[in-house]
Amino acid sequence: MYNEFGISNKAKDLVLNAEENLKEEFKKIDELCDVNSLKVLNAFNKNNISEAHFGSTTGYGYDDIGRDAIERVFSSVLKAEDALVRSQFISGSHALCVALFAYLRPKDLMLSITGTPYDTLHEVIGIKENKSSLKSFGVRYDQIELIDNDFDYEKIKEYLRNNKVKLIEIQRSKGYSKRKSIVIEKVEKVIKEIRSVDKDVIIMIDNCYCEFVEDKTPLEVGADIIVGSLIKNLGGGIAPNGAYIAGKKELVDLAGERLTLPGEGREVGPTLGINKSILQGLFMAPSVVASALKTAVLTSKVLGDLGYDVEPLYNEKRADIVQNITFGNESDLVKYCIGIQGASPVDSFAKPSPWDMPGYDDKVVMASGSFTQGSSIELSCDGPIREPYIAYQQGSLTYSYGKIAVMKAITILTESN
Repeated sequence: MYNEFGISNKAKDLVLNAEENLKEEFKKIDELCDVNSLKVLNAFNKNNISEAHFGSTTGYGYDDIGRDAIERVFSSVLKAEDALVRSQFISGSHALCVALFAYLRPKDLMLSITGTPYDTLHEVIGIKENKSSLKSFGVRYDQIELIDNDFDYEKIKEYLRNNKVKLIEIQRSKGYSKRKSIVIEKVEKVIKEIRSVDKDVIIMIDNCYCEFVEDKTPLEVGADIIVGSLIKNLGGGIAPNGAYIAGKKELVDLAGERLTLPGEGREVGPTLGINKSILQGLFMAPSVVASALKTAVLTSKVLGDLGYDVEPLYNEKRADIVQNITFGNESDLVKYCIGIQGASPVDSFAKPSPWDMPGYDDKVVMASGSFTQGSSIELSCDGPIREPYIAYQQGSLTYSYGKIAVMKAITILTESN
């Protein structure tokens, strides 16, 4: 069957042999899955979820009991005072944009302490000129780089002593960079350092790709607000779109008025039949994230054994579901993506090639044969066409499908070299 699917014996043996050495790592992931599953099930039970909550509203979306129940469940799972969970969010980047415009006013200062944010926020902030950016409304921006994959604690505190910062943004996942993603212990440490200087600054966490990878949320260690996407971890591969903003109630309410309109805020927003998918996706999310993590660990082990630079290493502590593979040249990056695409359930016949993707400065090659367009909890692999030619692989709805895809990608990569 492997050969019929175009998988070489070499690739199959490499993956299966690597798998034998990963039992301890997989056991840790299974234990984490159990903990997160208990959190989700408890939230469903605590909020008395019933079939009545699967209903739908149209038009203005007044009195949508399912929507309100979903937001209570997410609040419970994320340890938040409140949550805004809506299909009206187009993406995680859109939710981040809504949050930033909700909290920042002309002359306010926003500070990123994880360096330059993800590419899709550059025009939102005004790093790249746009007439609709925060910068165009008079919001100021500055950033502090990480040092050796950790926060520059002293520089952050000194900056806060000398400047009145309204909002600090922390992007936990690495984006298109070589730096490590930020584990929850480092988030907790930097928040304590920030609060020793400024108790009022809003601390906002871009939590995309990170949910259920660890057993705590940033809200449990002092963050004010977290933002994430439903076509990533918490959607479980079932939610067809949407995102969330969760944390302090007053901040969640502000975001609701920016998403819709002042005076109506969270009271409006039709669900159009999506409630069941969001709830079912969240229910499946711990298991799906566990599959994504196992696929990432396997990928790290096998590609590392083949001599490629991988980050994280297979046995390192993880903060997100993203696996970096540094290929060093465009050809191998594209070949690997072709292999991942070839083992996808949708558009497997397509061959990824670099293209000018909206929101990105460089051409991007992307393998994403997913049921939901752009879903990155489903197995995908992409990377900008720039040195050192890094592939960013994430997701997999089941471990078995992920394992097969890695075999396919290695076959394409090794047989053509």
